[in-house]
Amino acid sequence: MRLKMFCLFAACTAVLLAQTPRVAFLEIEIENQVYYWFDVPDATKLAASAGPVANIPIRGFLGFVSIADIVSVNGKPAKGLWENRGERLSPSASPAPTMAAANVTSGNHVYCAADLFTADGTWVGKLTDGGLVGSLGPTHPILGGAGAFLGVVGEHGWVQTITAARNASAAEDPSQRQILGGGRLRIRYYLVPKQWPQVEETADGPSVFHGADWSLVTAVKPARAGEVLVVRAKGLGPTRPDLLPAGFRPFPDNPVEVVNSPVEVNIGGREAEVVNKVGWPGSYDLYRVDFRVPPSVTPGMATLRLTAAWISGPEVKIPVQ
Repeated sequence: MRLKMFCLFAACTAVLLAQTPRVAFLEIEIENQVYYWFDVPDATKLAASAGPVANIPIRGFLGFVSIADIVSVNGKPAKGLWENRGERLSPSASPAPTMAAANVTSGNHVYCAADLFTADGTWVGKLTDGGLVGSLGPTHPILGGAGAFLGVVGEHGWVQTITAARNASAAEDPSQRQILGGGRLRIRYYLVPKQWPQVEETADGPSVFHGADWSLVTAVKPARAGEVLVVRAKGLGPTRPDLLPAGFRPFPDNPVEVVNSPVEVNIGGREAEVVNKVGWPGSYDLYRVDFRVPPSVTPGMATLRLTAAWISGPEVKIPVQ
């Protein structure tokens, strides 16, 4: 009886472990961050001064909006806008004057949005999050995502302040922000995507084909350095031009639709040249990715991993000659 219970427990544990979601992260670097404090009672004075304008001393209920430029994601050059807004209350059991009393030490209500683009200016997606910024764990729950991040859950936290953000009055003209300068920071999003970028797997193994004759890459017929391989993939996100969520309709074949997100292929620890990335015609959620095997890949069983919208998927292994 004990043996049966142990086996049942082990089997259940294996299933639970298999169902445990993995967590991806986006480390985003922002620059020229400025907090504009709502300290101007006269609306005609808002954004009226081209020069730097110091804010009044921060006190309870004073609100702000902060703006910054996104310059990289996971070490890759990128563009975009990062914004957050909220108000100062700093709840505490021993509050400072004008701040909020509470039976715990907590943080301010702050809501954030990251609008993410590739370095060439292609829009990839948006993440929004918000709530209390806790003093012991400065994280926010993800409230929603769009584009490549549709359906994600997770949280957002701070990582590193390289240069402190600049505080300014709302009387300062925000069109001068990049000229006047601001802070530089790294922030991180911990994400559990609804769909991960991954190579389709079947009973015959990973769906990786030789581009020349569409035969399956196998131990009998391994990949070769320099050749173009074709991957049948999942979870690569919207396609151009309509940027509709995958699964809304079948991908057309004339013309084929290009995956909007940046897609990377890593094989044997080497980044490969991506030749093609399109929605698989007639499919709702399959994609075709063509890539060239780098000449420097070590022969043997090589790991293959897809990355889309800066999110890396699970590895598969294919033989390389």
